[in-house]
Amino acid sequence: MNRHSFRFRSLFQKYFLVLFLAVVIPLATNGVSEAWFGYRDQQTTLDRLLGVEARSAAAKIDGFLDGITDQLGWLVQLPWSVEPDERRRIDALRLLRQVPAIVNLTLLDGTGRERMYVSRIGLNRTESRTDRSADEAVAGARAGRLWYGEVRYYRDSEPYLTIAIAGNRPSVGVVVAEVNLKLIWDVISAIKVGETGYAFVLDRPGRLVAHPDISLVLRGADEATLAPFRAIREVIRRAGADVATGRDGQGNAVAAAASPVAGPDWTVVVAQPLSEAFGPIYAALWRTGGLLLAGAAFAGLLAYVLASRMTEPIRRLEEGTERIGAGHFEHRIHIETGDEFQRLADSFNTMAAELATSQDRQERIAKLKRFLAPQVAELVDRKGDDGVLEGRSTEVVAVFCDLRGFTAFSARATPDEVMSVLSEYYDALGRIITKYAATLTSFSGDGLMVLVNAPVPIEEPALRAVDLAVEMQQSVQELIVGWRARGQRIGFGVGLAMGPATVGRIGYESRFEYTAIGSVVNLAARLCASAADREILADVAIAEAVKGKRALIPLGLRPIKGYDEKLPVYGMPFEERADATVTT
Repeated sequence: MNRHSFRFRSLFQKYFLVLFLAVVIPLATNGVSEAWFGYRDQQTTLDRLLGVEARSAAAKIDGFLDGITDQLGWLVQLPWSVEPDERRRIDALRLLRQVPAIVNLTLLDGTGRERMYVSRIGLNRTESRTDRSADEAVAGARAGRLWYGEVRYYRDSEPYLTIAIAGNRPSVGVVVAEVNLKLIWDVISAIKVGETGYAFVLDRPGRLVAHPDISLVLRGADEATLAPFRAIREVIRRAGADVATGRDGQGNAVAAAASPVAGPDWTVVVAQPLSEAFGPIYAALWRTGGLLLAGAAFAGLLAYVLASRMTEPIRRLEEGTERIGAGHFEHRIHIETGDEFQRLADSFNTMAAELATSQDRQERIAKLKRFLAPQVAELVDRKGDDGVLEGRSTEVVAVFCDLRGFTAFSARATPDEVMSVLSEYYDALGRIITKYAATLTSFSGDGLMVLVNAPVPIEEPALRAVDLAVEMQQSVQELIVGWRARGQRIGFGVGLAMGPATVGRIGYESRFEYTAIGSVVNLAARLCASAADREILADVAIAEAVKGKRALIPLGLRPIKGYDEKLPVYGMPFEERADATVTT
């Protein structure tokens, strides 16, 4: 009796200890890892946030200055004549209206003499002929075509910058503009990182160009004021990383990121105190410690309850899992303890039922692969449900292609020649369609219909479809070179369009096809029919989606069969591969 009790107590203690540690150790590990990864995530988020804010501010300043220099460039296009240039004066006044940041403009001829001065705050003058060739701005513009001066302050309130641009030829002269930089101050003042984060701009020598506290900027070259800002910039430069840590003027530790403004050689710096940046992590550590203590107490209680009720449920679970693992999916584990063991048994029973269902599903998928496109069958396999093939409305790109002159070729060629051409043709296009994860819905003779973004969704379907069409043209044009060398006059055209369509499977019990129905399909087919050899024709939706990413050739309005009005059509150029040339 004593021996039996000793064994029971030993088993109880063992399970109690194991269960307690099994809960407490992962809980403690999770708490520590959460704290560590939380710190890393917060640091990564801070790095990304500060970097994005710095680059965004630099981009806005760059855009502001580039817009001004672009406008100024129009005033130095034509050479000066001896007579006063009224048209140039009108252009200068118009520029003042179009660019409110420009305060005044000075136009100099090729000899460096002032020919015109227009201003918002002063009197205009023309043909003063004052020699300004020795001015720093004029000399700088002539040396590098674009010159930026030092920042200065008008009436100690608003920052101004001098910009000078020289023409491509000496005879067109130089334009010098005084620009109000208040917009840059507005950009910097609007940047808020958390509650106390801020941004500022330094010029090349380290003078403040913009800061939310304008009084700091107005102190000019005061070394005591500028030293902390210069120190932060220097720390970032030495670190060679997006974000570095330093100390602000009050001695507080801050995280800062910088981004350059290339033209005037400025630096935008965004900073946030570390106490605020990592405040959530410190709070999370306290919460984690409290939860760890509560979890340890709960684990002790749970281990005590579970350790006394484990032997019989474990035996049943072991027996049941062995039978289910052997393939007896109809077996069920019966445990009615009203606790986790019963839920675990129910989970095993559910798993057995799902395995039986999965087995039936796999057999159905195997049948689907015999009559559906491979990528469609694979999608059904991944989803575990062929419901993805049911009819639905979605945006697709329809791609049609066929051979030009194939009917005439097939009429005069032998069946072996026709089948050889089609075999090479479909083999080349099939590899490309699979490569771009497109769906081949149908092919008839020499024509193919391909869908992009259905049923397999992809990012940027228009871009993927254009690349698909271009590679189709390149591959088939390589084949055409060989065919023409054998006297077979065949061409190849492609048409594609993007828009909403109804997609899904159609057919009957023993045969289904996946297809799309809608005006976008008809338009793609008509564009393909209109495409000549070596042409890729696309509609305006495709052109808008890939604009700036792929080359486009606007072909104007074209009559499309089946449409009452002419439609805008775009061509997609492509380059033939080097190995596609054959010498005869």
